[in-house]
Amino acid sequence: MKTVGYAAHSPTSGLEPYEFSRRELRGNDVAIEILYSGICHSDLHTVHGDWGEQPYPLIPGHEIIGKVIDVGPEVKKYKVGDSVGVGCMVDSCQTCDQCHNHEEQYCREGMTATYGSEDRITGEITQGGYSKHIVAREEFVLKISDKLDISKAAPILCAGITTYSPLKTWNVKKGTRVGVIGLGGLGHMAVKLASAMGAEVTVISRSTDKEKEAKAIGGKAILSSRDESALEAAASSFDLIIDTVPVKHDFDTYTPLLDIDGTHVIVGQVGEMDEPVTAPLIMGRRRIAGSLIGGIKETQEVLDFCAEHNIHPDCEVIKPEQINEAWDKLQKENPSHRYVIDMTNLKVS
Repeated sequence: MKTVGYAAHSPTSGLEPYEFSRRELRGNDVAIEILYSGICHSDLHTVHGDWGEQPYPLIPGHEIIGKVIDVGPEVKKYKVGDSVGVGCMVDSCQTCDQCHNHEEQYCREGMTATYGSEDRITGEITQGGYSKHIVAREEFVLKISDKLDISKAAPILCAGITTYSPLKTWNVKKGTRVGVIGLGGLGHMAVKLASAMGAEVTVISRSTDKEKEAKAIGGKAILSSRDESALEAAASSFDLIIDTVPVKHDFDTYTPLLDIDGTHVIVGQVGEMDEPVTAPLIMGRRRIAGSLIGGIKETQEVLDFCAEHNIHPDCEVIKPEQINEAWDKLQKENPSHRYVIDMTNLKVS
């Protein structure tokens, strides 16, 4: 299938239109026309080589909403015209204990990422959602409820599942005290989801400038990480902290905020962190943990949860030719929304 996308040809080149071909359908494949594609901060990290050398040209994007345009003969769950999504991965071994446990993101042989990975059969490099079409195996395609606004649903497939999974893992429920560090693309989804679960949610930010936004989406308060007296007053007040900061930072500001047996979960920064002081961990049996997206079953669960509770990411819809501008803003600013690319007018020559 001939198609077109926006590709980076080097870590510093920016993204530009790029024509390429998607593979022919295998028996269990679903072909999708992409309608909307979310922009994730990890797209920038990957393309810029922050997490290692990349196979250019590279088309990023792993928050994908579209409609089915063809299916292989073995496909059972989907038909032409269905609204579907593709998230951060498109394959895994399907045989290891983690895959059998519906946690394909921890596949013992390594998951196949939606872009920048080698296809498990052909070895070709996967290309992502900043494009007109995608082909993925049925097991990694997700159903999109007609209760969701498809122009806003794409970020649920990364920002949504990335924050939903630790909330579920640490059993957030009514009355759980949750702190969310950062009110960006990940953070605002963490606030919405935790609030819908009944938690008492506090946003932790460098200032209180976003207090109005935090309360509008379900937060009960905002705590400044630069206000020492406020931090002291908030000591031992959280059961769980979701840390969405995507750059190197320290733990020591936040550890004393956890109650005994509290957990600080990193979902933003992949890489080096400042060394923590261990005394607050030991004295309160507190934990520092990490969490990587979620499995396919859990991703479907968060899509259905959002549909049930009318939760949508806060989105700014842009045209494909505005991608580089949006990337520039994402690097220089800290928007409390997600950029979503409207792919409907992208044409294949």
